[in-house]
Amino acid sequence: MGRHELTNQQGERLAPLLPPQKPRTGRPSKDHRTIINPILWLLRTGAPWRDLPERYGSWKTVASRFYRWQQAGIWQQILQWVKQGADAEG
Repeated sequence: MGRHELTNQQGERLAPLLPPQKPRTGRPSKDHRTIINPILWLLRTGAPWRDLPERYGSWKTVASRFYRWQQAGIWQQILQWVKQGADAEG
């Protein structure tokens, strides 16, 4: 885990903000928490989607989830949660 990635404890605290993981037919979807770290990396670096490091998986998967969460207002809640944590740490 990189120093700027969510810890397991942070991921557990963040889980209630995320939509339920719905079982679907076909290929199982990636765990929500594995999508947050690449999005945070992109926001921190300002890199385009296609420059996402391979360790994070498909940039298309990450982008798709980001846009769905953005449309649903979930990403705004996540950013507010991150900001509150940063404010609490000083």
